[in-house]
Amino acid sequence: MSQEQEWRPSINPWVSVIPIMLSLFMFVLDETISNVALTYIAGSMSVSLNESTWVLTSYLIASGIAIPLAGFMSRVCGRKKYYIICVIVFTLASFLCSISKSMIAIVLARFLQGLGGGGLLPLGQSMMLENFPKEKRAQSMALFGLVIVFAPLLGPIIGGWITENWSWPWIYLINIPLGLICVPLCQKLLEDPPYAKAQKGIKIDYKGLTYLSLWLVTLQIVLDKGNDADWFSTPWICWMSAFSLIFAILFFVSQFRYKDTLLDLKVAKDKTYFVGTLIQVILLGVFLASAALLPSMLQNLLGYSAFLSGLSMGSRGLGCISGVAIYLILSRYLGDKRIAAIGLGLLGLGSAFFGMINLEINLSTIALPNICYGLGIFLAMTPLVPLSVSTIQNKDMTNATALQNLVKNIGGAIGTSISTTMISRLSQVHQNMMIDKLTFTNDTFTHHVENMAQTLMPLAKDFNYALQLAQGKIYSQLVQQAHLWGYIDTFRWFAFFTFLLIPMLVLIKKPKEN
Repeated sequence: MSQEQEWRPSINPWVSVIPIMLSLFMFVLDETISNVALTYIAGSMSVSLNESTWVLTSYLIASGIAIPLAGFMSRVCGRKKYYIICVIVFTLASFLCSISKSMIAIVLARFLQGLGGGGLLPLGQSMMLENFPKEKRAQSMALFGLVIVFAPLLGPIIGGWITENWSWPWIYLINIPLGLICVPLCQKLLEDPPYAKAQKGIKIDYKGLTYLSLWLVTLQIVLDKGNDADWFSTPWICWMSAFSLIFAILFFVSQFRYKDTLLDLKVAKDKTYFVGTLIQVILLGVFLASAALLPSMLQNLLGYSAFLSGLSMGSRGLGCISGVAIYLILSRYLGDKRIAAIGLGLLGLGSAFFGMINLEINLSTIALPNICYGLGIFLAMTPLVPLSVSTIQNKDMTNATALQNLVKNIGGAIGTSISTTMISRLSQVHQNMMIDKLTFTNDTFTHHVENMAQTLMPLAKDFNYALQLAQGKIYSQLVQQAHLWGYIDTFRWFAFFTFLLIPMLVLIKKPKEN
């Protein structure tokens, strides 16, 4: 084993993770904290709710660009120095978001925030993997997973409460004290191994950066606006999709052909890394999609407020926290792949529970499936992350985590977009199926309409008008039930795809111990 492989930090690794966890918490929290505040941001800036979604989109695009840049910029600046730069940029951008007075200003500030925060995730993950010996990597990833899974669930709750009780700028201002604490801690507690120091003569991969930026920008626009524009029936969506595909091909070709590229794609040839990453991409797509759909369902179908819909995710956080203790217990008796299988099973079970809901649900009845989700994602992701990079050398770890987080980020965006489309289309299918029953040749429908019309007579004063009101009320109930079935079918598909991942774990091979 080489000297670089044997490197260990001089500071206790459990101490060095403090600034990493703090900075990662800020970044991941801000992925979701703005979701429930969009209505307030749109109102204060006199724009439509549809236009305000660029507050989310600009952040996702920028972080997607910054993630694969992490390895390259570490070679240029040194990993520790670049990590500190990312924290400073993220903190400064948070302040700029809070003082923004126009839509253009906040979108640019969120883009800058995403550029700063995007580098934190792959660098933080690689440092936590390298600082600990292989036998303790699972424990470090348990802490990593707790932050990565718990912070996005906490985001809507904190964002909803702050927005309703203070004002939306405070959802960004809370990052400033955290950033000011984090920078000196990073300077004091983080170290660079020999292979992560700044290198001379590194050329900037302008082609790769251009192709990557154009690919992610066009892809995010398609994913965000595709469902509203009826996807490929709209010419500009077709053109944008074609451009996105072309730029993606050009990016990957450039990374294979040239030296000093943003990413070294050779790590993808590792079977364990490839399969482990693929499972995580699908898993994260399901998890993030479900996290976006549940508050939306509660607001649209049951009339929940922004805070209550965000609070509905709190039980997922409870499942995630309890997963720490359960994982530490299970790890004494079971291998990582078996624990990951249990996690996937729980996640699939949570989706199956949501596939049996009705309009009588409340925060208490959805607590159990949400706990399954939180516990399942933690037990699945915690062992999967170290398993997927178990055959990767430490000197390639930053590159491997950057590539992995890039495709996971894209997978989460695609999963969320697909699920939104599924609900829209499946709702239409169920509405068409049920509306055939609303005819006066159907004795049950006729009897129900007449009874409801009799009930509405004191309000309508005329039976024919009461009959029209009754039909309208029944139709609105039909539409609501059709949307409910759209959510039910989508969650059932989530369960199917999650259970399908379990046999794929067999393809992950742990390296033999020396």
